[in-house]
Amino acid sequence: MLSTILPDSGHLLISEPFMMDPNFKRSVILLTECSEAGAMGFVLNHQSEYMLGDLLPDLPYSEMPVYLGGPVGEDTLHFIHRCPEKIGGGIEIGEGIFWGGDFETVKTLITNYQLTEKEIKFFAGYSGWTPGQLNDEIAEDTWIVSDKCNPEIVFTRDEQNMWRQVVIGLGQRYAHIANFPENPEMN
Repeated sequence: MLSTILPDSGHLLISEPFMMDPNFKRSVILLTECSEAGAMGFVLNHQSEYMLGDLLPDLPYSEMPVYLGGPVGEDTLHFIHRCPEKIGGGIEIGEGIFWGGDFETVKTLITNYQLTEKEIKFFAGYSGWTPGQLNDEIAEDTWIVSDKCNPEIVFTRDEQNMWRQVVIGLGQRYAHIANFPENPEMN
C-alpha cells in the first residue's frame, strides 16, 4: 500500500500543467493548515477583479488587490503577511510568512499608508480539502508539493509567471513542464 505523507503548513501546492478546473488551473497554493482533519490554503496567483477598497467600506481608497483564495467561503476575507513587527496575533505558517492577525491594526496601517503589497496579501475565500482528500489528490499526481516556500515567491506581483517560476524552481525533474501549453490540444 502506497503511503502518502501529508505536507505541512507553509508548503506550496503546484497544480499539474493540464488541470482544467478554472479554480486551480496553473495555481500555486500556500497551505496554511494541514492535518488528518483536512487541509486549507490560498491560491497565490489568481487575482480577482476587486481591490480591497471595493470590499471594505471603511477602506474605500485602498487599491490593494484581492486574490481568489479558492472556491470555498468566497464571502470571507483572509490575509497573510510578512511583517509581524507591525501586525500582532498572526500564526507563522512558513519562515517569515504569517497568517492572520489583528485586523483593526491592518486597517489602520493601510489607512496611514504603512503597509505595501509586498508585505500583505488578501484573499476572498480559500481552498479546502476534507480528511484524506488532499492525500488522494497528491497520490493521483494532481499536485506537486514543494517545501521551497519563501516570502519573495509568496508576495510577488508577477502572478502571471508565478506558476512557471515555481515549477522551474523545483529543479530539473519538473522544469520541462513549465513550457507545456495550457491546452494540450493546441500543441
